[in-house]
Amino acid sequence: MNVLVAPNALKGSLDAFEAAGAIAEGLARSLPDAEFDKLPIADGGDGTAAVLVRALGGSFADAVVLDPLGRPRHAGFGVVDEGAAGGAEAILEVAQSSGVTLLAATERNPLAATSYGAGQLVLAALDRGCRRIVIGLGGSATVDGGAGFVDALGARLLDAKGAPIARGGAGLAALHRIDVSGLDPRLAEVEIVAVCDVDNALLGVHGAARTFAPQKGAGAEMVDRLEANLTRLADVIERDLGREVGHLKHGGAAGGMAAGIAGILGGRLERGADFVLERLKVRQRLIGKDIVFTAEGQIDRQTWANKGPYALARTARELGIPVVALAGGVSDDANIKAFDPFDAILPICPRPMALEEAMPRAREHLALAAERAGRLLRLGGRLALSRGLS
Repeated sequence: MNVLVAPNALKGSLDAFEAAGAIAEGLARSLPDAEFDKLPIADGGDGTAAVLVRALGGSFADAVVLDPLGRPRHAGFGVVDEGAAGGAEAILEVAQSSGVTLLAATERNPLAATSYGAGQLVLAALDRGCRRIVIGLGGSATVDGGAGFVDALGARLLDAKGAPIARGGAGLAALHRIDVSGLDPRLAEVEIVAVCDVDNALLGVHGAARTFAPQKGAGAEMVDRLEANLTRLADVIERDLGREVGHLKHGGAAGGMAAGIAGILGGRLERGADFVLERLKVRQRLIGKDIVFTAEGQIDRQTWANKGPYALARTARELGIPVVALAGGVSDDANIKAFDPFDAILPICPRPMALEEAMPRAREHLALAAERAGRLLRLGGRLALSRGLS
């Protein structure tokens, strides 16, 4: 049996490489004659840079940037094809500089949090000679519409008196005008690709503020303020720059940073999982495989928004290859048609347990779940043989 082991990261527990190792280890115990091809995947969220840089043979560089609350920190970014005639490609993650995991729970406040540090990472990549910038937008602490990000790159977001607005989601309330004349001139020669892990628009019920701000520390009143401020940003972008971003697909990613990248910088927004899987040449890796094992921290309705395992399962289904998904949590409606790309969805935890108990044992439980799945496959093979089935 030839098995492709292609998990996403299990957020807060295992990165995609650790998850792939655990699954292969468990399967090897129950399927000792199988061959395993490990291919960690991502979808624009945490871990995207590591997955792509390792697969593409790149390296990591380091820069000092500001975190979401303006404190200096070291952040890494990937560099691929350094020394190439057309210039290197940088692969960076917003989570490295402006991520929610960089803040304690008591520090999370999207009215104050800024994406400025992510813009500083882009400047570091430009200094390195990169001429294509790929930005993974998952895991941000911000809901500032990318205002801090473009500020770091030289755009001026001004109030009615011509003074710069304050950083963070709160500052957008005073936004009156956007001046892009001071943008770093190197940006004119650079392709910017924002890799989005969600499809949500900037505004509305399913937008950046109402859907994601509560996960970043916002209460109901703060959500209303942020929605109003993002609406103001969208209006000013459309008036000053001629780009409609309020209802742009993916525009709500990273607290609206995707909308800012598209509307202020003219960057391209890409569906994260499809972008990553294409760069990983997943279709080629699936050739000759008998089955695929993937994994995710939680499989629920958000999985349909083209999370990594779902995109992988769709591709495998097109090629007639069955897919087993292992998940830390599985929603009650995982049997409905929308989950059909998965042939089986199995929980990782061997019994009900609290999250704080399960997360430290994620690797152990993932390996055991894979071992159990392998035993079921072996049982299916024996049943097929005993009944003369092919």
